[in-house]
Amino acid sequence: MFFLVCYDVETVTKEGRRRLRRVAKVCESHGQRAQKSVFECRMELSLYLQFEERLRSIIDTESDSLRIYQIDEDSVRKIKQFGQTGLRDFEEPQIV
Repeated sequence: MFFLVCYDVETVTKEGRRRLRRVAKVCESHGQRAQKSVFECRMELSLYLQFEERLRSIIDTESDSLRIYQIDEDSVRKIKQFGQTGLRDFEEPQIV
């Protein structure tokens, strides 16, 4: 399953900056950064449910925003990219 994760975390307070770092680390461990606060993630449903729960436990729903879009495979193939990108193609073999 392909997910697009977008977040906006309040960074005025020390606690907000800490939440921002924690959200970014969770997202980095499950996908790749497409833009500063946007991640592309591909994972099975069981892992996704744990991922979502981790993110929901970090954010402050009074001051932060978290949006997760599940994108079907047909729509993933239609994604257009303009400009520089350092993104991996999930369909290509990955060398670790």
